[in-house]
Amino acid sequence: MSESKPPYWSSQRLFQSFSIDAKAAGIEFVGTTFFFLLGLGGIQAATGESLQSGSTIEHTLYIATSMGFSLLVTAWLFYRVTGGLFNPNITLALFLVGVVGPVRFVLFCIAQMVGAIAASAIVYGLTPGPLSVNTFLQEGINSAQGVFIEMFITAALVIAVLMLAAEKHSTTPFAPIGIGLTLFVGHLFAVFYTGASMNTARAFGPAVVTGFNFPGHSSHWVYWVGPFLGSLLGVAFYTMLKWINYLELNPAQASTSVEDSPPTPNIFATERATGDTEASGSPVP
Repeated sequence: MSESKPPYWSSQRLFQSFSIDAKAAGIEFVGTTFFFLLGLGGIQAATGESLQSGSTIEHTLYIATSMGFSLLVTAWLFYRVTGGLFNPNITLALFLVGVVGPVRFVLFCIAQMVGAIAASAIVYGLTPGPLSVNTFLQEGINSAQGVFIEMFITAALVIAVLMLAAEKHSTTPFAPIGIGLTLFVGHLFAVFYTGASMNTARAFGPAVVTGFNFPGHSSHWVYWVGPFLGSLLGVAFYTMLKWINYLELNPAQASTSVEDSPPTPNIFATERATGDTEASGSPVP
């Protein structure tokens, strides 16, 4: 006769996976923090814009949609060719984790910077009026706040790329959707405060075309330091996930097999077993 399992709420079963549960709880804390940072940050920005004359929430939504969906589409188009990075800070992150080699890292960063300049020049030449796509700190935002805002939203984008594209799983081919939506949400939060660069090339290209002659140009360094720190933060978090073997925290989460579905809840299993016992007059084996 096989030994019966201890009750579910016994200390033996309750704490048998404590180490894994504690690790998962720590990662859940980080995820919850990012969730509310981006979500509540967007609400804060929307509230600020609604109180500021000359600025509308629709304007921010248009910007966020333009950038987020542009990345979604273009990253998907170039995904199988170059990886569709378009961002030296993402390239830096992939270099640090060993996905991109040193030569490709340098060449990609140069290509991305020059590409941003070329795109800004084309927009400037095809549209009337001065180029109005520069990023700068908005009124009331100091340099330290700008650096940390850019750091956190860039880190979110880096983590999206590493977990959705660099890590291989069943949904990896659809990574551009999640990455584009991450950029979209980052813009909802930060456009009102920093212009939401999340990409040094995005800030550098328009600045070159306008000759670094735009309001707030003295804070341009923020868009080098903030995204750079965001790359390091994103890589540090990803490295920690790999170090603790994150796959064991929630195994089969990406599974499509019905066998990996949760078992019948204990209360229903007990009731069914009781009913079967009463009907047959003998315990169900």
